[in-house]
Order: sequence, then C-alpha cells, then structure tokens
Amino acid sequence: MTLEKEFKFDIDYKNLEIFSVKNEDNIKFPIVLSSPHSGSVFPKGFEGEGIALSNKELRTSEDSFVNELIEKASDHGMVSISMNISRAFIDVNRDKIEIDESMYFDFPHSTEFLEKKRCRVGLGVIPRVVAPRMPIYNGLISHDDAMQRIENVYEPYHKKLKQLIDKVVRKFGYCLLVDCHSMPSKVCRIMEDEKQVDFCIGNLFNQSCEEKISEKLCESLSNEDHRVELNRPYSGGFITHDFCQPRKKIQSIQIEINRDLYMNEGEYSKKPDFSSLSTHISNSIIELSQFLVD
Repeated sequence: MTLEKEFKFDIDYKNLEIFSVKNEDNIKFPIVLSSPHSGSVFPKGFEGEGIALSNKELRTSEDSFVNELIEKASDHGMVSISMNISRAFIDVNRDKIEIDESMYFDFPHSTEFLEKKRCRVGLGVIPRVVAPRMPIYNGLISHDDAMQRIENVYEPYHKKLKQLIDKVVRKFGYCLLVDCHSMPSKVCRIMEDEKQVDFCIGNLFNQSCEEKISEKLCESLSNEDHRVELNRPYSGGFITHDFCQPRKKIQSIQIEINRDLYMNEGEYSKKPDFSSLSTHISNSIIELSQFLVD
C-alpha cells in the first residue's frame, strides 16, 4: 500500500490584500456588487512540490476580469467588492464548513462538516480540484492550513461584504446583492439549442429576489440580442443563498457571463470587444438600479 505524501504550507498572510472595494463612500443606489471568483493572486508560500499544477492551470476555475466587467456600474454609484485571492486557494462562495475530509492527513473527525456533493467532487471551501477535475495537490494537506485560510481570507471577505450590505440597508432601507460570475463556454453549449447561453440569471427559482427584479435584469441584458436564461444552467450559489434575508430587506441575484463573449479562455486575455460588453453589462445593472429607486 502506497501512502500519500503529506504537505504543509507556510502561508504569509501579512500585508495580503484580500479584496478590493470600490465606491464605498459615494453610494447612490441600493445595490452591492460582488465578484467572489475574479481573484488571481496566490499568497506567498502557496508553492513548492505540494502543488501539482502550474499557475495557469490553477486559474482555470477563475472568473477572469469579471470585476472589470462591472466596473462601470460601480463608477455610476454602486459599491462593489471583488476577491483578489485565487479561487484555487480558497472559495468564498461556499459554506465554510463544506470541508472535504479526504484532503487532510490530520483531519479531526469530531469537526462538524457538510457532506455535500460539492465536497465529494473536490469543490468545497478549500478546493481539491480545478476544472476540468485536475487535482491541485500532490498529496494530503494539513487541516490546520485550511482553518488558517478560512480565518485569514474567507472570514474577512464575508465580514466586509456584510458590512457593505448593512451600510446600504441603513441608507436606503433595503439592498439588492448582485453576485457576479462567469461560466465556461462549454457549459453554455451543452444544451441542445442552436444559440449558446450568453447570460444566466440565478434567483434560486424565485426565492432570493422578487420576480420583477429578475425580469428587469433579463430584459436589459437581452437588449442586444443576447440569449439570457433564468436559473439555467445555474440558479445561484452560496452567497446568493446566504445573504438573502427578506425580513431584513436584503435580496440577492446572481449573474453568470459566458466567458467566450469577452475573453480567450485558454490564454486569460481579453477580446477586442471587452469594453463594449462591459458597457452593456454595466448599463443593464444601472437600468436595474434605476428601476429599484423609481
């Protein structure tokens, strides 16, 4: 029987800029924009023989440039927060107890965790794989390392996101969280339809926001002959679910953008019409913000 190798990472969390916030002091609309998967930074110490993939391979699950696609909307008067740290290091769009126990050589079995499908296929809060099912590590890693990532990266992001939402609620009496993502083009073509999906709006099947909000965003995004689907292929992730609190006047919605619209997926480079797509997406969000205050 061959024992798996064991690895510990000495991560330097000092001076690590975990997230970026824009327009916090000039909020004109009751919307918070979040981009939890656009980060591409690997903290110092996340390297060595324990890592099985190159940085380029580690970035395959990343929502490249999504923070830039929504930048014009933020400049118009909406606060935004975007993650700087790579999703391969930690996924802030998961519950922090979605721990895949098979990853750790020192997993404390008394610890509570959710045995969800995302964990079993390697997509918990500490991912075991990146798309397409490529293992990140050359062996087992330390559970203590995972807890440090949650404490030093995950918790600060969620704390700041909550602060921004609370700030908007105090100012306007309510808040809409717009959680922004991208989706691989191959996902957009798996349906047996002639035209690929350009945008997917997720509202947890009308549970996370009022139906009229979803309808308005779908209508705005469709204006340039883009194909927009509701809850297909994605209905919303952990942040969409966790931050939706109707009793506290907080609603949420998720946007998924087909990467083929704006980037060369294998090269992590922008296409020439990146700016025009950014304008279209931002204008759609701006139309939604005006709809909310009218």
